[in-house]
Amino acid sequence: MSEVVYEETATMIAAGELQSFVPFGREHCRNHPNAFNLQLRELQPASELWSSDGAAGLVGSLQEVSLQEREREWWQLRKGCMGVKEDEVEFEEELYTAGNMVVWSQGSRTQASSVYKAFTVDSPVQQALWCNFAVPQNKNDEEEVEQTVCIVQSSCINVHTVTGKDFISPLPFQVSDVWVTKFGLLLERKNSANDTQLNLPGELMPTVFSMLHPLGEIAPVVSKPSGLFEGSHVQYMSDSTMKIVFTCCQPSIVVSYDTVQGTHTVWALRKVTQDERSTVLRCPTEPVGTPLGLMASSFPTSHLRNISHLDSPVGSGTTVLGFGSGTSCAPGSPLHYPALRSQQSRIMTSSPGVHSRVHSPSISNMAALSRAHSPGMAAPSFSGASRFNTSFHSLSPRGHHGLLPLTNSTINESMITPDREPIVPDLCVEQLWSETVMAGCHREMSSQASKVFITSDFCENCYLCFLVESHQQLRCVKFLESNDTTQLIFPSVTTIPAKDAAPLQNIDAMLVLEACGSLVLYTGITRVSKVFVPGLLSPTFSLSSQLPHLSTPVENVSTPANAGNRHLQRLEDIMPSPVSELRGSNYKHHEASFFEDCTFQQATPFINALRDPVCNQVTLELSSGTMPRISIPEIATSELVRKCLQSIRFILPKEAAMKVLVKWYNIYNAPGGPSAHAEWSQFVTCFLTLMGYNTERLAWTRQLHFEGPLSPVIAAKKARHSDQGSDEDWDYLLASHYHRQIIFQPVCSSAESSDAVTTETEDLSSASSSSSSSLKLESSAPLFPHIPALFYVLHLLYQELQLDELQRARASALVCLLQQLARDLQLEEYVDLYWRDYPSLISSFTESCIIDPAAIGQMHRPSFLSSKPPCVFSWLSSCLRGEESSPFPYLPGICQRTRLLVLSYALYIMGDDNATATNESKYLFKLSAGQRSCATELNFRRQSSVKVRFSSESLAEQLVVWLTSQGFTLKDLESVPFGVALPIREAIYRCREQPCSDWSEEVCLLIGRQDLTKQAHKMTLAKSKASVGSGLSLEPPATTEADEEEDGMSDIVQEVTGLIWSQDLRVQEVRRLLQSSRPVRVSVVQLPEVSDHEYIEEKENKLLQLCQRTMALPVGRGLFTLFSYHPVPTELLPVPKLNLTGRAPPRNTMVDLNSGNIDVPPNMTSWPSFHNGVAAGLKIAPASHVDSAWIAYNKPKSPELANEYAGFLMALGLNGHLTKLATLNIHDYLTKGHEMTSIGLLLGVSSAKLGTMDMSITRLLSIHIPALLPPTSTELDVPHNIQVAAVIGIGLVYQGTGHRHNAEVLLSEIGRPPGPEMEYCTDRESYSLAAGLALGMVCLGHGSNLIGMTDLNVPEQLYQYMVGGHRRAQAGANRERHKSPSYQIKEGDTINVDVTCPGATLALAMIYLKTNNRSIADWLKPPDTWFLLDFIKPEFLLLRTLARCIIMWDEILPNTEWVKSNIPQIMRGNFDPSEDINMETMAQAQDYITAGACMAMGLRFAGSANSDAFDCLYEFARTFMKMMSFAGTAAVGAMGYYNLQTGLSMILLAMSMVMAGTGNLKVLQLCRFFHKRTGGEMNYGFHMAHHMALGLLFMGGGRYTLSTSNSAIAALLCALYPHFPAHSTDNRYHLQALRHLAVLAAEPRLLVPVDVDSLKPCYALLEVTYKETRWYNETTVELMAPTLLPELHLLKQVRVKGPRYWELTLDLSKETQHLKSILSRDGVLYVKLRAGQLPYKDDPQGWKSLLTTTINHRNSGVTAFKPEAISTFTSEPALISFAEFFCKTSEAMKHRKDTLVLFSAMLYECVTQECSEMLPTYISIEQAVSALRRGDVQQTFPLWQLRLVVELWDSRMLRGPANSHDTLLTSEFLPVMKNAVDVALDEWLKENSSVLGSYMRNEVLPNDTRSVMLASFLVYRSISCLRNTHTQLEGCGSFGDLLYRSSQLGIPLRDLLRLVPVLLGSVSGSQSLLGFPPQVFPS
Repeated sequence: MSEVVYEETATMIAAGELQSFVPFGREHCRNHPNAFNLQLRELQPASELWSSDGAAGLVGSLQEVSLQEREREWWQLRKGCMGVKEDEVEFEEELYTAGNMVVWSQGSRTQASSVYKAFTVDSPVQQALWCNFAVPQNKNDEEEVEQTVCIVQSSCINVHTVTGKDFISPLPFQVSDVWVTKFGLLLERKNSANDTQLNLPGELMPTVFSMLHPLGEIAPVVSKPSGLFEGSHVQYMSDSTMKIVFTCCQPSIVVSYDTVQGTHTVWALRKVTQDERSTVLRCPTEPVGTPLGLMASSFPTSHLRNISHLDSPVGSGTTVLGFGSGTSCAPGSPLHYPALRSQQSRIMTSSPGVHSRVHSPSISNMAALSRAHSPGMAAPSFSGASRFNTSFHSLSPRGHHGLLPLTNSTINESMITPDREPIVPDLCVEQLWSETVMAGCHREMSSQASKVFITSDFCENCYLCFLVESHQQLRCVKFLESNDTTQLIFPSVTTIPAKDAAPLQNIDAMLVLEACGSLVLYTGITRVSKVFVPGLLSPTFSLSSQLPHLSTPVENVSTPANAGNRHLQRLEDIMPSPVSELRGSNYKHHEASFFEDCTFQQATPFINALRDPVCNQVTLELSSGTMPRISIPEIATSELVRKCLQSIRFILPKEAAMKVLVKWYNIYNAPGGPSAHAEWSQFVTCFLTLMGYNTERLAWTRQLHFEGPLSPVIAAKKARHSDQGSDEDWDYLLASHYHRQIIFQPVCSSAESSDAVTTETEDLSSASSSSSSSLKLESSAPLFPHIPALFYVLHLLYQELQLDELQRARASALVCLLQQLARDLQLEEYVDLYWRDYPSLISSFTESCIIDPAAIGQMHRPSFLSSKPPCVFSWLSSCLRGEESSPFPYLPGICQRTRLLVLSYALYIMGDDNATATNESKYLFKLSAGQRSCATELNFRRQSSVKVRFSSESLAEQLVVWLTSQGFTLKDLESVPFGVALPIREAIYRCREQPCSDWSEEVCLLIGRQDLTKQAHKMTLAKSKASVGSGLSLEPPATTEADEEEDGMSDIVQEVTGLIWSQDLRVQEVRRLLQSSRPVRVSVVQLPEVSDHEYIEEKENKLLQLCQRTMALPVGRGLFTLFSYHPVPTELLPVPKLNLTGRAPPRNTMVDLNSGNIDVPPNMTSWPSFHNGVAAGLKIAPASHVDSAWIAYNKPKSPELANEYAGFLMALGLNGHLTKLATLNIHDYLTKGHEMTSIGLLLGVSSAKLGTMDMSITRLLSIHIPALLPPTSTELDVPHNIQVAAVIGIGLVYQGTGHRHNAEVLLSEIGRPPGPEMEYCTDRESYSLAAGLALGMVCLGHGSNLIGMTDLNVPEQLYQYMVGGHRRAQAGANRERHKSPSYQIKEGDTINVDVTCPGATLALAMIYLKTNNRSIADWLKPPDTWFLLDFIKPEFLLLRTLARCIIMWDEILPNTEWVKSNIPQIMRGNFDPSEDINMETMAQAQDYITAGACMAMGLRFAGSANSDAFDCLYEFARTFMKMMSFAGTAAVGAMGYYNLQTGLSMILLAMSMVMAGTGNLKVLQLCRFFHKRTGGEMNYGFHMAHHMALGLLFMGGGRYTLSTSNSAIAALLCALYPHFPAHSTDNRYHLQALRHLAVLAAEPRLLVPVDVDSLKPCYALLEVTYKETRWYNETTVELMAPTLLPELHLLKQVRVKGPRYWELTLDLSKETQHLKSILSRDGVLYVKLRAGQLPYKDDPQGWKSLLTTTINHRNSGVTAFKPEAISTFTSEPALISFAEFFCKTSEAMKHRKDTLVLFSAMLYECVTQECSEMLPTYISIEQAVSALRRGDVQQTFPLWQLRLVVELWDSRMLRGPANSHDTLLTSEFLPVMKNAVDVALDEWLKENSSVLGSYMRNEVLPNDTRSVMLASFLVYRSISCLRNTHTQLEGCGSFGDLLYRSSQLGIPLRDLLRLVPVLLGSVSGSQSLLGFPPQVFPS
């Protein structure tokens, strides 16, 4: 007995410190103000609260609350999942529920808990859980995961997402439980009472439903039982006896419990397949496929059920949860146990998953009949859920949806509701595994699992564990993925006696609470040890009375239980399981009685349960009610130990690995465990002991013991925290000699344990007496057979550590262990390799242990253990030398860096571009754990001759891209040793010059192009504003700040405009011209004869004139500030007010129009304020976040601002935000009946849905267009302007679609006749024009290929509308409407051309836009006789010319000749004076035709800034201006003035279209000139035109310009229609709102270079290449960015040119998407300044750069370079501080002048070569060389690196000097260093050749620096292990002989020459060979 106790003591681990645990939410809820107030409000109506009985009610409810509150509290914890990517903070999250509240809090060990979110709901919370919903994105099937908290109440589920969305999903039935799955929620329906009675329809109802999204429909879940027959057996889960006990997301499984059978079943949860869906939904015909529940539960009596069950030929062992087969036990029927038992043997014969198929038709029919006649049939028993009730058993009239299989006429009709269809299921569960029903007849059924979890063990096996409390058992089911990873396989079940258990995810273990109250740690099903909880067994009260109890060892308390426990396990091995069950029950009684007797237990609290495991922490629930939280220690903290354990686990068989890991865990975590530094020594000791070493005897391991704590007693005292209680006995036990032996005792089976102990004690005593006996390995040790394999994997691990600078220190620790094993395995070459790596360290070890020759047979020598040690450096070196080498072995998953670097070299150095893809096995030999008895490894030979070499460029790119895909970053590169890293750095350096524009962010980071990385982030200027901060800004002085804010133009990005127009203040000037928020200056001089009253009137008249201008300004302002503002969602959009007052100097008196002195037109301001609203709304950038609520929030309270809001809505449509407005709100706005709001809304919504043919918007628009409504519909009285807006809306929504019906309607609407009752009589022109424009948009650019419209004769009809003629009969639906003619307007039956011509002309122009269709264009020619000219309005000539020119798009040329060619011949010739020609007519016609041609030119070259077009237009503008200066004279009458002004306005608009966004100064001057003209003819419309021109010129603050796509031209035609309104309420010819459609033609094309380091916009030189066209060849131009790019479809490529910035090419021939996305995000193109260069702003000519200094001074650049000046040339902090500390002469550095010079030279080299990251490499090389020269080398690692550097350099030089330019080390630095090394080693060899000789003769080496230098020499000279080859080389008589023999060893010739003196020394002495001194030979 005692022995057992001791063994227990040995395996006990200490848990971490206790912390008392209180759920954080509890504290928070205590302070919650409304905890019961909310309930009060529900309890009592407000009126009664204050009455007397109300007070009583109040008290009552308070009591009630306080009582219930504590009971309903509940919480759960999980590991926090929201960490920052770089440094993930581990924290715990807690979800706490009490009453109506849910508190989500977060906290970690380092940070106190804090509330993250808290929710209060209306009714008590039933459940709260975290759930992730997958929201499918509309694009390619990506899913976005929404993290949410779901709060379940009795009637609904509230879902709150982390991002702040809230959903409420009502529940159609009572829910008993909700479960989280990978797809969403699973809901279990509560079984109502009548479900359990037999024949009720309720049984058919499915019980499990899924909700995949809070807005989705709740759908039933389908189940697919596993069975041997085909899988057609898919049914709804409707078995009420099945309860879900657990769900899991990864893997996606559900565990359920059958309450009748008492078994648990595991199901896989997945999406339903298409055929399963159809199976469930269609009505099955044959009885076999009966839908669920009909068969299973519909036998008339339970007796019949049982009989049918027992008589089946093969009973089903696990009737799968009671459904799926006719014989399954019916839910709800009590199984008659006696009857079953008699048949037991037959039932148990089948395997668990088999179903019987005994469906006899008779039974099914009976079942159906009984179902049909059941009394409850007619009245469904669920009131609230009728939708669910009937949907599952309803025969729909279509007949294929119903679920009743029998078309039996007796089915009660009243029950079936024909109009319901079943809900389509989303998820399916498929049975994977089920518990077998236990045989033992006296065994009680196992109860439902109270806890289910998934855990894994140290060896990565996974287990599904469920705790069955009734048996106090934890059942662990092992599971693994099948080969195709789709299925899970459950091979075995193990039971562990347990009262409770909890998984510890971090450490692959679980904590089990045994029935006796002790905690035991298991990993998987392997028992690790007991857990000792420090504070738990030492009670807090005084120690005096209890002392006797306490001093007994802890174990005493639970010994009896332990004993029972142990026997149990023994018994289980021998006896079959039924008995063990029996034993289990007795065991329980024994347990209970033991507890009752034990007085000790009442004194101390014992553990009741475990809860809330997170990572490696778990809470203990004590009997006293307190909850301490303990943490279980990890398996290893040191990285090295962890890696070694990984390797051991990888190579050993699982059982052996498990033993080792468990053993190690116990030793490492013994109470009073080791300090961190002792962890490695402890591991070595444990490891060697397990291999059979006696660590007490090996000298170096004996020292390890003493490095640790001297004796465990001290350690334990240190580890103790509490002063109460006493640990002395425990310490005594730990310190005992006996304990120490046990710890290091090998893990043997318990049978051998006793004698093992005794033998070892004897050994020890004998050893101490006679220490002479040799060291021998214990061959019975558990790891003894595996020593070679373990040695090899640790060797590979050692090679891996060598490749990481950060881990190399650990490699030296590992090498001690390796050399010991290598000596004992007699692997000389390995020992030699370790000696070469660490000469001074290894030569101190001499001992070796003897392996019993007899025992050698027991060792498995794996095939992969080669006699030549794999050395990764020599492999890479041979790769650089271009030699063949066999694949390098590596451990997958552990030696990741080895794999990475080996493949990188294969790819980049050997040039095998398949190395990383298909040829991996050529370079890497993957060790696998199963290779123990494998055949000998193949020898790979590379066919070097066949390989096609790729160009080195592409190799570098491939390497960089591949490294990134492997997750390799710059940080990793820094830790790669410098020699190994050089080729990778070189590849990076090559890629940096010309990277691809489409590389991912990570690749750009790796090659150090932050400019490109930044580009991949979606950043806009406004967002980076915060970081940019103090840029150069052209803000005016601060005094005007207050007024500046209100003008609505303060959001233009000053930094950019300041760069584009750096020389002047033109932006300020535009702001001044366009501001409408301040009073205007009204200066009228009072003449002496004018009375005061008249003077006031005069001033007001003047103001009225000025106001015409002010009211027109917003149209221009909207274009100027386009998309420049990102609104704050919590603030209103600032709308500058339209100020129509004036100030009169000198006294600045107020002038107001409302004084009543003059007549002001009514409604004068309604349209201007609409435009003001549009201007304000257009500031909002399309990329900003706007939602429906914010739009509604902006609705003004006062009705006079309604017009502004209407404009705001239209603007939101133009920038695409109106799509977010809820339909409800749209309806709301339209029903208000406010005309402007409707216009704004209709136009806005249609612009937002441009060209989408959206049905809902079409319906919305059709209501407002009588022609689109059916003829019988009610006449709606829709205001005329709204009809116009709706018609244009149809054009926008159907733009370019060629939609037949709409085109037909619009065509007839152009000529809509006026109706009888005055309808359609006013402003008909604008309606006709709108219909024409809309028709043009619908058929935009289709030309003659209008599909399916030939019968409409569109062009002919339009031509008729244009020139006049007889009206055609109305076709189609609208015939009725136009029967009776108008009573007012007598048009007759001819077409009124004045109304229809403009619309028809523009419709033709748009349909044939850019088609170059000459026949149509000729229709539009101006007539060539005077007679006909008199019949056409001059305005229409303008339109025709415009239309004709844009049809003949390609013929427009930017010169005056072309413009004049449009004027008909008769006007250009000489006039015969005899003819009666009206000169005025002719002049008008000429002017209008010229204006039309200019407009066309403006459209053709819109946004191109074409200088020819601009010059031509400017010329015409000057001509018109000259003509206008004669306006007063008789030659040009008053009418002529208007015409000239119209023509001039159109030319001005054309100019600003060409120069859109460029802010051209000449156009600005013209605009300013017209701005000042306010008197006379200058009406509202002209002002609007001029300020629109100004807006276009500075569109979006210079960021936007115009496009010439078809859609843009159509928008411009609508917006710039050449008839401008005469006054502010004039909509007769053209609806004013359409002026804003110009926005649809805007596109961002400004490219702004932003310096990636300072994040400020800067100048950069761009090279833009145009594609070849028919007008010009491929051309390249240089532009200084920031600049507007030409249209992208014209460009071939754009590149940032050097030398200031890193080059960057955007190739547009591949794809334009990348550049488009850059432009749409404010055009930010990140550029990176090269080192040694200054930005253009600071150094316009480039004279200050670092490289110019070298040209000016003849001497070399290095000496001229002043380290102090570095800061002007590079912004890298590392370089600046290096210059500061290492390159300046300071006091300390005086005597090291040469070092300073060297460092300065390095720095200079790095800066000029653009490779600052090479500085550490230079320094490392320098340090290595100087150390070698001083002779104080500790290890040979730096020489390896030097050797790799030299070899890379040689291989590059071999290719010839041509290739040397792209290598990194170009200067003289490397040859100098190389020479220094050669000299130092040759000097040493001259003096110490004897040392080399003795090394070759295998003699003992001197243990001093000489051996270190020897190792350095051998490594650097790449001389392989010569120990056993000496005999070959010794006897050489001549040099030739020597050459021949050495070639077999593979020593390079130049290195062999160094050895010649030593090798031939025996023959010719050490005199020089062949008369040459040794220095002659090349190095």
